[in-house]
This record gives sequence, structure tokens and C-alpha cells, in this order.
Amino acid sequence: MLKRLLVPLTVVVLASMLLTGCPQRAAEPIKIGLQAPITGEYAYEGEGFVKCVELVAEQINEAGGILGGRKIEIVKCDDVGKPDESSKCANQLVSAGVVAVVGSYSSTCTEPASEIYNEAGLLHITPSSTATRLSQKGFKRFFRVCFLDDRQGLFAANFMKDKLGAQKIGIIHDNSTYAQGLAEHTKRYAEEAGMEVVIFDAINPEDTDFKPILTKIMGLNPDAVYFTGYHPQGGLLLKQSKELGAEFKWVMGNACNNPELVEIAGLDAAKGAYITTEPLPKDIPGEEAQKFYNDFLEKYGEPPASIWWVMSADALRVIVEAMKATNSTDSDKMAEYLHNEFKNYPGVTGTIIGFDEKGDRLGTVHEAYVITDSGEFEMVK
Repeated sequence: MLKRLLVPLTVVVLASMLLTGCPQRAAEPIKIGLQAPITGEYAYEGEGFVKCVELVAEQINEAGGILGGRKIEIVKCDDVGKPDESSKCANQLVSAGVVAVVGSYSSTCTEPASEIYNEAGLLHITPSSTATRLSQKGFKRFFRVCFLDDRQGLFAANFMKDKLGAQKIGIIHDNSTYAQGLAEHTKRYAEEAGMEVVIFDAINPEDTDFKPILTKIMGLNPDAVYFTGYHPQGGLLLKQSKELGAEFKWVMGNACNNPELVEIAGLDAAKGAYITTEPLPKDIPGEEAQKFYNDFLEKYGEPPASIWWVMSADALRVIVEAMKATNSTDSDKMAEYLHNEFKNYPGVTGTIIGFDEKGDRLGTVHEAYVITDSGEFEMVK
């Protein structure tokens, strides 16, 4: 008799729990890491990463989440733009149980972190680390939504020759992973195009007085000088070359694609300088790009100013798309999908055609911008 009563009693208890609204356990959130220079010299970019990634996560969560209603939880780590801090960040994010990582900003920080994420078996997508050698390590779960420095080097060499009419050029870098690689690629393509590289040298990014090397450059009388380092030093180079009365044309790489460059240099010194870069957010065509631009403007009261900000949004969107397609958070499954099946994705940085076997984004889009008399970055037609 007792056995016959147990089953009906269990049914009654379960029904009672449902009718009284007994709370059910929510699905575990999906933790995705964001490694970025949130403070320090490159905080402008890191803060933009945070804004874009949080906006994407918010939109996904408000739409009901993914994989059966699971929400995206962004786990942030500030690497301050320093390689040693980068390694600490990578280890912290692995320990936090993230299933994939967006970051970091500079190639110098992404390189040591990529070793740790590879060892941990995590899908890792950088928005902005363009050093060609990063994808030559054979890491099957490493991807990037930005374009490579060898392609930018080719674009820069052609721009200086064809658009600026330069025959004699200088190339200056800062010995960082990104800057040195871009400088070497540009030198090779410039020489192949018949230009003379009258100086190929490096500055110390810790210095603040670049007048000795600028004086040396001026003595060589180049038509143009290409600086491949970052915007803090780029701004000082513009400022100090103006003070010295230099007459050559400045061209700078995509790490100088930053409004702070103008603030550091001063408008009078910055105007007329050229930047080679991926298109700015305001110039990216397509419905997805325009929608994200407007969504960002509505949420934060200002438009997304940096291409690297919106690249971080696409890095997260690609991770989420891989999760949806594989119905999984397994990094190996997601990486296999991105290598073999992911094609023609409508990104907020333009259509992402796909990735090659090394994880590099297919297709290349670079443009030249000039700093106008009002300090704006205007695309060169």
C-alpha cells in the first residue's frame, strides 16, 4: 500500500512546486574574456574595446541569449599595454573559466598571451594585432578580424610612390613586434617599387626627445617618412619635426589612427600628415556597420571613433556565431567551423569573407587618410 502511494504523492509535490512558482535554476552564463589596455598609454583603445564588447553582449542577452537562453558574461582583464601584464591577464582569464577570448590590442601583448591561450586550448580572436608573424606559429585556435602588416606595407609603399610622388623615403619604427614588422614589409615593397630608402631606423618609445633622429632625417632630404609605431610617439614626432622646420611629408601606420595623435602633436603640426589604415567606422559600408554605428551612438552619446573598437565588436560577434553554428562552447569545434565553414559574414567592419588555414581574415581593405585643417581624419580619394 505504501509503495502505491509514493508515486502519486511525488506527482502531487512536483505539481505543487510548479503551481506555487518554485524558482528554477537559471542556465549558467557563458564567460568570454576580454583582454585589453583599459588603463595606461593605450587606454583610449582599451576603453573603446570595453564599450563595444559590452554593447554586443547586451544586445545578445536582451534578445534571449544563445544556446538555450544562456547569457554572455564578459570577464575583463587590463593588461595596461605591457607584455608582462599581458601574460598575467591571460593566466587570470584561463583561471576564470572563460571559453574564448577577445584581445589584446597591440601585437606585443597579444603574442605572449596567444601562447598561454593556445596551451589552454582556448579560441582566441584579436581585433587589432596585425603583426604577420603572430599567425605563423601553427596555433589552430588563433584568429584575427584585422588585416596583416605585410598588406599594409604594400599599400603604404604604393601610396607614397603613386599618390605622393615620393622617390626617396625614410622608415622609422620603435622595435615593437608590430612596428618593426610593418617597417620591414614596407621597406621591401618600397625597394621593389624602385624607391630609395635613405634611412631605416628605430626610436626608443621611452624617449621624449626625437630631435636628434629628426635632424639626421632632414639631412638626408627624403620626400616622405613612414612611421610605423604608436600614436603617442607619432604625435611627438609630428610636433618636434614641425619645430625643426622639416619639409618632408609624414605618413604613419594604423597604430597612429587615433585622435589623440592630433592632441599630442598640436593641430598645426598634425595637419597634412597621412595615415594608412583600415577604414574608419564612419566610412565602412553596409547595413550591419551602419546599425552598429547608430547603436553605439545611441548608447554612449558619441560615435565609435576607432576602427579597433568596432573590430573588437566583430571579434565577439564571430565567437558567438561559432557557438551558434556548432551549438557548443568547445574551442576545437568552433575553430574547425571558422576555418572550414564560416563564410561571408556580415560584420560591423564589413563582410568577413572567412579565414585562411592560419586564422587570418581573408581579403584586405586599407585606405589612406589625411589630417585636415580642423584635425579630422579624411579619406584620401
